[in-house]
Formats: sequence, C-alpha cells, structure tokens
Amino acid sequence: MAKKPEEIKPGLPAWQGTFGDLMNLLLCFFVLLFSMASMDAAKFEEVAASFSSAFSIFSGGEMAIGKGALIGDGVSQLTELSSYITSMGLAQSGEDSDAETDAVGEMEQKELMEAAEEEQLEASKELAEKIQAELDEGDINKEVTLNYTSQFVQLTIQGSILFDSGKVEIKEDAIPVIDKVGQILETYAGGTVDIEGHTDNVPMSSGGKYSNNDELSSGRALAVFNYLVENTTLDPANLIHTGRGEYDPIADNSTDEGRARNRRVEIKIYNPLSASY
Repeated sequence: MAKKPEEIKPGLPAWQGTFGDLMNLLLCFFVLLFSMASMDAAKFEEVAASFSSAFSIFSGGEMAIGKGALIGDGVSQLTELSSYITSMGLAQSGEDSDAETDAVGEMEQKELMEAAEEEQLEASKELAEKIQAELDEGDINKEVTLNYTSQFVQLTIQGSILFDSGKVEIKEDAIPVIDKVGQILETYAGGTVDIEGHTDNVPMSSGGKYSNNDELSSGRALAVFNYLVENTTLDPANLIHTGRGEYDPIADNSTDEGRARNRRVEIKIYNPLSASY
C-alpha cells in the first residue's frame, strides 16, 4: 500500500508569522522609546537614513506609513514620523530663538543699567564740583572733606572739630563750619539729606551720659540735625539722622590717627537721579 502524501498547508510557515510579529513589536517598541526621548533632529535623520538603507523600512513611504498610521497585527496608530521630525526642528528652533531673545534682553538691560549708572555718576560729579567750589570759597575745605558716588555727594566733618570727647554738644568753634555747611545744603540739597554719626571702637567710660558708642553716634547725628533744623530753611522731612557707632570704620582703629578719622559725622546729599532722592 502506497504511503499517503503529507498534506501541505496553505500560507506562510508558522515560524515566519511569529518572526513577523516579533519584528513589528520590536519596531513599535523602539518607536515608542523614541517618542518619549529628546533627540536632536539632525541626529534622528541620520538614524532614519541608516534604517532605511539597511532594512528598507521607510522606503515605501505612504505605503508603509500612509496618512499617519502604521498598521500591523493589532498595533495602534502612531504619529507620522516625518511630521514629528519637522515639529522637532521647529521646537528646537523656537527654543533657540527664545534663548537668543533672552540673551539680547539681558544685554539690553545691562547696557541700560550701565548707562543709568553713568548718568547718576555724572550728576553727582557736577554737584560735587559746585559744592567743592563753595567749600573753597568759604575756606572750610580743610575741616570738611568731599567725595561722591553715583548716588550722593558726601561731606565728612571730623568729630574732634564738632564735639568734645564723649559729648554731643556742638562746640562754639565749629559753629562757622556747620553754618557754611547749612548754607550749602540750602542751595544744593533739593531732596534727601542723610546725617550719620560714627565713632571709634574704644568703649565708653562708665558714669557718662551715654553708655556705648551706638548711643553717642546717634546723639551726635541728632545734634547736627537739630542745629540745621533750627538755623536753616531745610525741610526736616528731608533730613535723616542715624547713628552707625563703630561698625563702619574708614581707618584702622588700632592707631590714634585711625581712631580720630573714624570719629566723624557724614552728611550725604543725594542727587536728583538717585533712587533715594
């Protein structure tokens, strides 16, 4: 009896179907990974070209991707890859444009701030020149020193000229000096005037009216404030008096000369361009 021939089943062998499903799943897996990653558009195009030349995955174009869907065994639609490439390029371009705009904005802001600083410094310089001329004319340029910043012109009077040691009463010899300073303030101080008292770091002796340098510096600033209010036409609302004690020295407190320089009263005349004017 002849052997019955083996029945040949139609279609592809079973292993090819399994292999095809596996390839589809791998492709979807890597595409999903890519969609969740951040990649430079130029690099992606290189990768896509490599896949195309090696496996001809994208050579079919519309046949493979169609109108935005890659159809396989139960695989959901994926965003059209070419559109994704384009959108990545636009997004990257937008980010670069925003970064460039921010950089330009920061440069412009910095330039504006520098320009404003220069204008303020020039205003203080002009004011300082006028006040220095008044100090020279009044022959008090040795008793009163002048310097300036972009915010104010500062007049400094040594404490030994204005006060006796440990006292806050203005000495009679200092009246002509403080009167001339008052005239200068009446002429050139249209805004805020800050009167600051400063001391050295030597502790106050016990039994005096003031127990520490903070109180002494505040008392001396207040004494100058009161004198100017009583003897000039300055608006008290524009005058500020503060005591800085020993905490803002301008010289070394370890020497007699340094301590003498630190005992002082500073009068700051803010220029019209200053934020504190």
